[in-house]
Amino acid sequence: MRSLRDLKIPDFKFPKMKMEGIEDIGEVHVDYEKVEKEKNKKKNTKNYPETNYQTIKEIFLESTTKYADKEFVLEKPDHKTPFQEHTYQEFRENVFSFGTGLEEYLNLKNERIAIIGETTYEWYVSYISLLCGSGIAVPVDKELPVNELINVLERSRAGAVIYTAKKKEEIKKIKDSVPFVKYFIEMYSDEELNGRDIGFETIREKGKELVEQGNQNYINIEIDPEEFKLLIFTSGTTSSSKGVKICNRNLASNINAVNPYVKVYPEDRFFSVLPLHHTYESTIGFLLPLAKGSSVAVCEGLKYIVPNMQEAKPTCMLAVPLLVENLYKKINATIEKSGKAGLVNSMIHITNALKTVGVDIKKKVFKEIYDNLGGNMRIIVSAAAPIDANVGKWVQDIGIMFLQGYGLTETAPIAALTPDFDPRVGSAGKAVVGDELKIHNPNENGEGEVWIKGKTVMLGYYEDEEATKDVMHDGWFNSGDIGYMDKDGFLYITGRSKNVIVTQNGKNIYPEEIELMLGKIEEIAECMVYGKEVEGEKELTISVKVIPNYEKIEEKHGAGLSEDEIRSIIWEEIKKVNKQLTSYKAIKNLEIKKDEFEKTTTMKIKRFAEIKKDKEKQGK
Repeated sequence: MRSLRDLKIPDFKFPKMKMEGIEDIGEVHVDYEKVEKEKNKKKNTKNYPETNYQTIKEIFLESTTKYADKEFVLEKPDHKTPFQEHTYQEFRENVFSFGTGLEEYLNLKNERIAIIGETTYEWYVSYISLLCGSGIAVPVDKELPVNELINVLERSRAGAVIYTAKKKEEIKKIKDSVPFVKYFIEMYSDEELNGRDIGFETIREKGKELVEQGNQNYINIEIDPEEFKLLIFTSGTTSSSKGVKICNRNLASNINAVNPYVKVYPEDRFFSVLPLHHTYESTIGFLLPLAKGSSVAVCEGLKYIVPNMQEAKPTCMLAVPLLVENLYKKINATIEKSGKAGLVNSMIHITNALKTVGVDIKKKVFKEIYDNLGGNMRIIVSAAAPIDANVGKWVQDIGIMFLQGYGLTETAPIAALTPDFDPRVGSAGKAVVGDELKIHNPNENGEGEVWIKGKTVMLGYYEDEEATKDVMHDGWFNSGDIGYMDKDGFLYITGRSKNVIVTQNGKNIYPEEIELMLGKIEEIAECMVYGKEVEGEKELTISVKVIPNYEKIEEKHGAGLSEDEIRSIIWEEIKKVNKQLTSYKAIKNLEIKKDEFEKTTTMKIKRFAEIKKDKEKQGK
């Protein structure tokens, strides 16, 4: 996984799509008897059966027994080698061996252990070994600069660090600054214990020997569902990073919460493209497939997303809006070049009409799109930020279930989800089973802060009682997000309370709402709306920082344009958006940004950091 802190989606490409055969709808056989039966069927609106897991160890033991011979994790040792499979049985044995090695050979009982690096099979083994053992797992953002990495290790008082080979140089740089770290454990290394250095494989082999000799101490550890087991430092999009304390009940409740809304099968294969230190990927992209007997294929990095999908043939993918929007743009760009964009749009309308009467031919009609996504894709889930509903609808239109989730690190992470039997594109979903949502102090439009209560809500912030008190109110967690709920209980997120721009006459402006509208402008690659302080003015100036889409500008307006001409083109498009906004929300100032936005690992712009840069430039 490439850097997501300063993310620029790499220019991955889809092969040119000819959309051949799309005209041949007449060849499709329609079973009219089946159509009549389907018309009389009532649409499923009931939840699927619930589960009642208490701990991740319970899930781990059940699945690795039930699906022992089935493939679990697929990864590529290098770009040229095909995906290599690790079975559930192999995973079980590796966890027992590595966990025993950590606790019995290295005597790391009850320690906080950091995991840092790209997604690998041994990252998964490390994580589950800690959740099923006596210590506390501390997943760390692999893109942290050295000073921040030292800070995380100091704050968590880590007894050991498990890392990938790509992080070796950073580990060398920090060793002298973290004398309290007892061991540095390199994945895929068989280095014998040398001072504080040791290889992952050495620990696993030592643990395996102990298990074979009858040592069951690690295997027999009983997990308290309420015990603090996971420490995750937030990305800090609006403030400095906080440590979130998570227990097994939080994680198991996430699995229990998703099961009633989405059908996941042992035959499903998840495609892992997001960083594992984030709960969205580690819980829903890893623990959920573990619980369902599904498999997980690890993407080598975003620039390899297309060939990796075509090789792994996944059925499910967790994504963030920026990635889904880029897939949408790339695929449609190739369709436009084929000259069949109009025909594809017509076929979307025809296949939608047929689907309403029980005839689903989307996979046949849009086969070329499916093949480019591996051929089996059936679910794409978007979370972490709002997405243009038109993009989500397009995913549904080509026959892939598009779901949206909502939550935070503090809910480990899912608090709301759109059911697959009622996806409601544009909504962030309904409260998951076991949680409640409410809008606190709604305004005249029903908008207010989103509060969450239930089993997925964290234990609290690590060593920060004041911060915990600020967000917890009689069991309700204040998410800091702004939204409203419809009559059916579906949540719609409109902004962050800390991002809100308040006018002099008390009007609230949520930047995310305007950014979604600006995001439809083809000449804009990325943008950030904010309230700019102007000397001598009491009112903040509604401003937007824009990274131009130079490729699209050249395609539409010609090459060799000056910066002033590019700015003028973008400003004319912004003025069109302004006409759709009430006057106090209209963009008054445009800034062309030449460097990348600073981002979190879930591709959200760090607004506070960007605004801070703006103030520093003005000498404030």
